[in-house]
Amino acid sequence: MAQPLPQAEPLLKVEALVKHFPVRTGVLSRVSGAVRALDGVDFTLAAGETLGIVGESGCGKSTLGRVVLRLIEPTSGRVSFAGQDLGQLDAVALRAQRRAMQIIFQDPYSSLNPRMTVGQTLAEPLALHGLHRGRERARVAELLHTVGLAPQHALRFPHEFSGGQRQRIGIARALAVQPKLIVCDEAVSALDVSVQAQVVNLLQDLQQSLGLAYIFIAHDLAVVKHIATRIAVMYLGRIVEITDKRTLFAAPRHPYTQALLSAIPLPEPGLKRDRVLLPGDVPSPLSPPSGCHFHTRCPHARPLCSQQAPMLVADEAADSDHAVACHFWREISAPAVIGSARVDTPAGQRLARLQSAFRVQAEVA
Repeated sequence: MAQPLPQAEPLLKVEALVKHFPVRTGVLSRVSGAVRALDGVDFTLAAGETLGIVGESGCGKSTLGRVVLRLIEPTSGRVSFAGQDLGQLDAVALRAQRRAMQIIFQDPYSSLNPRMTVGQTLAEPLALHGLHRGRERARVAELLHTVGLAPQHALRFPHEFSGGQRQRIGIARALAVQPKLIVCDEAVSALDVSVQAQVVNLLQDLQQSLGLAYIFIAHDLAVVKHIATRIAVMYLGRIVEITDKRTLFAAPRHPYTQALLSAIPLPEPGLKRDRVLLPGDVPSPLSPPSGCHFHTRCPHARPLCSQQAPMLVADEAADSDHAVACHFWREISAPAVIGSARVDTPAGQRLARLQSAFRVQAEVA
């Protein structure tokens, strides 16, 4: 996997990003409230890095990706790309800047125009940005080859492809204008597991060869762990924890992160995590709880949690970039692993051999 490139400024910087969708009711459509989709989001992204965004449905992951690209206008906050404030750009300048920022949508079928051939779909962004004039067909063939499709596929329509092939076309469209950042909005969620692996491996290969940065939005923690450099956990419009993937999976600090990870099965016979079951449902973003949004479901909540929202801050004492938004994270231990690994059974021995083979293969690679 490509490592972040050393540089003075991050490629992308998001500061205090807020997005509220007004709710209108009555005959006069008066504003009666607001859906707080994003409620003060901060993070940075380096060139060549992958930031995974995880959380339950409705927590604001997809809205975050769209607001970062200014497909949706933010209510407040600042998004800087390559040192330039995107909020200050007019329509012409924003279109030019979008050449460096692209998105891969979740549904590989509805994101493609059924009336356009694949060749027309891939040539359209080239025409919009005035790229590769006079050699559009050659560029389309090159893009199809990059994502593992044949040049003759350019003459086909989207309905003639499988789901995995359509997603590859979506990736090719995002690559057409040679971007620096791609937002992958649930890009593999609608695909079969085997096809998911193919698409994720393709994204990693492209990152290594082209130096791309990804914001990878997903529900599947296993997929995020495989592709991400760092992971941000969202809950009800806020990032509650962010750090590198190894630290997050080994030592989660926020109670919500611990609950998410406790649901992942362990690939060891006889081992299981102490499951953390959260009571109730996710509160409505129309009227989120006061203070810490998670306090209504948190098993460690105290009066302070409902009175004051915790800041997302790193542990300065440990000189770490592991940031968590919890007043009492130092007093909360991660769920324990129950049982012991059984290597004396046939299943345990087979698993040990497979794990050994994978480790050898990883070392060779």
